[in-house]
Amino acid sequence: MSEGILRMKGLVLALAATATAAISGCQSAPKPEDMARTSLQTAPADLQLLCAHAAAGAAQVDTAKVLPTSSRALDAASYSVDLDAAGRKFTCIVDTAGSVKSVTPV
Repeated sequence: MSEGILRMKGLVLALAATATAAISGCQSAPKPEDMARTSLQTAPADLQLLCAHAAAGAAQVDTAKVLPTSSRALDAASYSVDLDAAGRKFTCIVDTAGSVKSVTPV
């Protein structure tokens, strides 16, 4: 390649890198209080799975057909987990020790 073409490619690459840096510099991370999951304490995944298993038994469906849809802390020692069991809705209460207190159809 000729020296002029190499210089032109180098200039194009430099301009592209500068433009990319300028564009990405315009984005800023949200403040922690604006991030998802900061307004509520969600249940840990293992507790959600315990509730899913319990709801599968209550709904008499395979555990693969039960999905947690949301969760929230009720107090310092327990969580409420909303579940979809093959189209049927359930709410589960589980404590931090992993003991399922209730599974209720909604």
